[in-house]
Amino acid sequence: MNYIFYFLVCVSILCSIIAGNTETMIKSAFDSVNTAVKIAFSLIGIMSFWLGIMRVAEKSGMVNVIARFISPLMKFLFKDLPKDNPANADIALSVAANALGLTNAATPIGLKVMQELQEINKDKKTASNSMCMFLGMNTAGFQIIPAAVIAILAGCGAENPSDIILPTLIVTASAFVIAILTAKIFEKIWKPQTDGEYKDAE
Repeated sequence: MNYIFYFLVCVSILCSIIAGNTETMIKSAFDSVNTAVKIAFSLIGIMSFWLGIMRVAEKSGMVNVIARFISPLMKFLFKDLPKDNPANADIALSVAANALGLTNAATPIGLKVMQELQEINKDKKTASNSMCMFLGMNTAGFQIIPAAVIAILAGCGAENPSDIILPTLIVTASAFVIAILTAKIFEKIWKPQTDGEYKDAE
């Protein structure tokens, strides 16, 4: 990725020199840097606030309460996940992070969930149904409050950055439901292979 960006920068500079727009290119570069700094500062406040809220919820045990509250749904979505497994609380925390638009916080939590699901996975060579289900849910990124996007829009000078909430809710909720349905459908179609079937295939 670094090479791609380096190539794009070099091509842009070369094109500006050929076109005789070097001054415009330099001005645009400085303007972009200033905008990036403004957006970064906008993100600091809102990200710190919501990350703090999540940390308080985690330390106070609120995450475990939420996990118990949604346990019937968890049993339906993750049938091979034991009730007392720590992945239950971490899945709830990951969904909450995504719902608040804290995708940066949801990523390490999601990696932790996948590690926990792999520990109880009987077939280490193949992703379990729970792993596929969580991957689909996490990738869909259901968001109630797209905090990061709102902060970026505010940093860019948008008049009503909160207007993005309803469209984001509709799109991510649709993707979330479709991801769950797809995982459930493929769960019925492709059954996990047994050890004997793997040996025969080899």
